[in-house]
Amino acid sequence: MAAPIVRLSAIAQPDLPRVWKSDVMGSTERSQVWASTMWGHGVGDEVWAHRDSQARIAIQSPRGRQAREELERMVLAEGATLSQGAGHRVIPEKPDPERMCFERDRDRIIHSPAFRRLAGKTQVVVYPSDHQRTRLTHALEVAQVAGSIARGVGANATLTEAIALGHDCGHGPGGHASEDAFTPYIDGGYDHGPWGADVVLKSLNLCWETLDGIRNHSWSQPAPETIEGEIVSWADRIAYCAHDLEDAVHAGIVRIGDIPPEIADVVGTERRSQIHAFVRGLVTTTCRLGMVAMTRDLAEALARLRAFNYERIYMRPESQAQSAAVIAVLQALVEHYIEHLDQLPADYRVLAEGDGGPARAAVTYVAGMTDRFAFRQAEELLEFDPVRIPRWV
Repeated sequence: MAAPIVRLSAIAQPDLPRVWKSDVMGSTERSQVWASTMWGHGVGDEVWAHRDSQARIAIQSPRGRQAREELERMVLAEGATLSQGAGHRVIPEKPDPERMCFERDRDRIIHSPAFRRLAGKTQVVVYPSDHQRTRLTHALEVAQVAGSIARGVGANATLTEAIALGHDCGHGPGGHASEDAFTPYIDGGYDHGPWGADVVLKSLNLCWETLDGIRNHSWSQPAPETIEGEIVSWADRIAYCAHDLEDAVHAGIVRIGDIPPEIADVVGTERRSQIHAFVRGLVTTTCRLGMVAMTRDLAEALARLRAFNYERIYMRPESQAQSAAVIAVLQALVEHYIEHLDQLPADYRVLAEGDGGPARAAVTYVAGMTDRFAFRQAEELLEFDPVRIPRWV
């Protein structure tokens, strides 16, 4: 239902009664009640949200950045990454009076277009249903797992969550198939970690610690330089192994009974028990060794779970066909924009004149698309046969 229409005179002139029911035009009783809260509640110069607000906190002055940085030094374990002023950024910035540097990074990622577009990007299946993961929900689950580990070992949970939230911002539409699609056009190939840190999120001027964790979260990359980055590397694998299996079970791709006993006997068959076992084991072993690790039996269970997912979910014929269709669409779009630079948005046309040339500009634009927008462009611009467009499998 549309928001009720409130007469401007009731807002523009403070001496008027506070949004009377008669000032709400054509609204229901419920929307009249909603409109009546326009000015909040309170006495004198102070205003609070609820008429019966009564929660209290005993603090006389704001706890700003410097006070929280000092508290961080007292609480975090030796070896954790401490926040320092404005942080280490390519473009120097003045410290924020309220937020620590990694809090600013986390906030910038959350508010970025790249993060929002993860809601329309494939995790495992194209055009997921309402109940299946997208890249956005995956990032949120990684942040939850990583944050739990970081707090358990005394690491910087804020930096950990910032890395986790941004770790997949470099993914193109259609999941990992986009990396295969874009690699021929990019010197050194297309990898979503470095691409996310060095291209997609570059304009946010994030701290190097955050970018390092995003760049190197995949196990095939060099190790991150912070303990928080290492935590996200593990949290990413733990989260997707568990939740991709859960999605596959709900979709009828595999059954609970198909899970081998070598996995089920160690960490169970449900996402909750699996994540609990892996997180608890990782925290315990990390506290004992001083480096992020888990015992051999848990590591083998995680490896077996990942291998099971590869065999039964990612590499099954339907998934392979989906990947092939994604690659065909994305490469056709890149080729189209290379030949028709005038159809790129202005910022990307400028990029085409730089060192990367038209190919890098086209890949940058297409990689930022959601699944739905990319496939619609293929139909409208390239007159792709709808039969060739990837669909949910």
